[in-house]
Amino acid sequence: MPVQPSYTIAVRALCEFTAKRGDLDLRFTPSPTAQQGMAGHKLVTARRGERYQTEISLSDSLGPLHVRGRADGYDPGLNQLEEIKTYRGKLSSIPDNHRHLHWAQARIYGWLCCKKLDLKEIRLALVYFDIASEKETVFTELQSAETLHEHFREHCERFLEWAKQELEHHAKRDAALTTMVFPHASFRPGQRELAAAIYRCATHGRCLLAQAPTGIGKTLGSLFPLLKAWPAAQLDKIFFLTAKSSGRQLALDALTTLGRDTPLRVLELIARDKACEHPDKACHGESCPLARGFYDRLPAARQVALKVARLDRHALRHIALEHDICPYYLSQELARWSDVIVGDYNYYFDTNAMLFSLAESKEWRVSVLVDEAHNLVERARAMYSATLDEARFRSVRRAVPPSLKRTFDKIAQAWKIISSGLISEYEVHEALPGRLIEALDNMIAVVTEFVAEQPAALDHETLRFYFDAMHFVRIAERFDTHSLFDISISPHAATRRNTVLCLRNTVPAPHLKSRFARAHSVALFSATLTPVHFYSDMLGLPETCLHVDVESPFHADQLQVCAIANVSTRFRDREQSVPSLVDLIATQYRRSPGNYLSFFSSFDYLGRVANALLRLHPDVPVWIQSRSMSEADQQAFLARFTENGRGIGFAVLGGSFGEGIDLTGTRLIGAFIATLGLPQLNPVNQQMKARMHREFGAGYDYTYLYPGLQKVVQAAGRVIRGQADRGVLYLIDDRFARAEVRRLLPAWWEVEIVRHAGPTTPPTRAFALL
Repeated sequence: MPVQPSYTIAVRALCEFTAKRGDLDLRFTPSPTAQQGMAGHKLVTARRGERYQTEISLSDSLGPLHVRGRADGYDPGLNQLEEIKTYRGKLSSIPDNHRHLHWAQARIYGWLCCKKLDLKEIRLALVYFDIASEKETVFTELQSAETLHEHFREHCERFLEWAKQELEHHAKRDAALTTMVFPHASFRPGQRELAAAIYRCATHGRCLLAQAPTGIGKTLGSLFPLLKAWPAAQLDKIFFLTAKSSGRQLALDALTTLGRDTPLRVLELIARDKACEHPDKACHGESCPLARGFYDRLPAARQVALKVARLDRHALRHIALEHDICPYYLSQELARWSDVIVGDYNYYFDTNAMLFSLAESKEWRVSVLVDEAHNLVERARAMYSATLDEARFRSVRRAVPPSLKRTFDKIAQAWKIISSGLISEYEVHEALPGRLIEALDNMIAVVTEFVAEQPAALDHETLRFYFDAMHFVRIAERFDTHSLFDISISPHAATRRNTVLCLRNTVPAPHLKSRFARAHSVALFSATLTPVHFYSDMLGLPETCLHVDVESPFHADQLQVCAIANVSTRFRDREQSVPSLVDLIATQYRRSPGNYLSFFSSFDYLGRVANALLRLHPDVPVWIQSRSMSEADQQAFLARFTENGRGIGFAVLGGSFGEGIDLTGTRLIGAFIATLGLPQLNPVNQQMKARMHREFGAGYDYTYLYPGLQKVVQAAGRVIRGQADRGVLYLIDDRFARAEVRRLLPAWWEVEIVRHAGPTTPPTRAFALL
């Protein structure tokens, strides 16, 4: 007889599904950190007697539903099972619906313990532990095993229909994925090699770093093999993580193509500020109508949502508003039940990453795809850095309620000691500011209690400083040799010296290692992952990580590459380089009219060259990237690149138009890159250089050269997007003529080093497109 399929669920997950009710209430009662929670549990259990048992494994089944979990503690002398909850602030601020959930969990554990130990009754204790005062508040009840068993059955039966639906979905999905075929007649050149490497890593549970050229279809070429590997690898989820919204859209489109004949649940996660319908309201039922009764209306919305194959931001918003609930928190719930989740890096790699936390707590078997992985280095550094600005603090301090003034005064006193000892405009300190961190920690505790009593009493800026302070303290707890503590004079300090304190991460590897270790398989891919050792060192990839360099399907005769050996774009030489740049751009444009992109190191440099071109060649169409362009403005900029169009687009290297845009065919026929892309020479980067040299022995390369050329190659990759494309590329700086620089450029390029003869005479060579 066939074995009946089972559905396993944790006690906490079961109760979250069946026992949550009432309002969504995120009033300001922040939870302890995970580390504080674990420390609190240990402190409580350490106070118990020698016979006290901790982390007791318990389980039971009802039909195909298997429920398991670990009870916090059991005292056999008292016959008392304890459920421990840590909190900050006032106990009275814990909402009633949260307490209801806690009791539901305690009673489920109560039955499981009665079953395991064959007990007729048991005393249940709900222990609330204040991590600040280390005080316990205990609520108890005596329950019979029979009553607890009925409670267990009630919750299981409430979930059972859902579990059967999920089992049916899993079976249909896995069967469809087993027979799924590639949606196109054939793979693109290079796409098959990438797909095969990702499939092997998924089936064997490995990490992969794959360099694959632009234009081969990496998104489809990574998702297809992972979906094919799903049944054999017994995956629970796939996370497709991107750095930009354009990457999310490509993934959603690929999944739509792949999911036409597959019952695949796809969810797009977007930032809270972009999903919020009422940004002027707080996230609780007394303020926001979409939070009021959220958990009462959630089941119906969830049921409808999971019948929709592609839950992008628009579909999700439509369903949420139909059921009068918050779109953002509906997406958080649906992450538990979706198959493929598409979102930003921060959902898995950040300090409070939701997807990582869910994978940990629910023991999911996940495979992670990291799109445009070269971006992860800088993004991860930002995630594990923290900054406090003295000018902002002073503004907040002036506005705080009188009852908080003393707490903020202590921060000011500690900050003043730091500022008064500052000798230069930028300093790095080996020791953390212990007194300030202590004052910040005290402020966090005091403000938490204050807000619990008066949730609307603090303005936005004060709350923002509160959050910044919490992040600063948490990053300080992680501080080690992978970071530095620096102090600088605020650049906007006009009449008064203001300092900026920064816990600056330099090497994110120690923070990311646990993320890679938690996943069943990880594939990081990009067109620019050279050199491999740089990304391995920066990201903390496992020693067993495989490296693949997919051969480019493009050929040297598709892209004519010219390195101008006698023009310098260094800061000191920019003014005198402008005439040569204008001449190079204009000469190439007149030889082969069409659409070109020109990239520069700064808006100032871009503006000088663009203005000179307009003045000397007014007939050449020009459009220019501006600072802080909106999404609509960016789309308008790209819309100028039409088939067989003509003109020059001016953009900043490393900005919105240097990667993630697809201008195929004659929409773009050439690019001018007038910079090596090196990060700015300043005290911070020089300190980074020193740290990189101490850690890896290659300070200049790790800080300047590798990050700079990664931007150059990404920008150049906009020109050739398909087998039929033809184009030209000018690398304008004498340093491109150096062998150590050219070694970092794509192997399929044939770089011709030429000299520009000057604006008064024809250049040595101008490329004509065939």
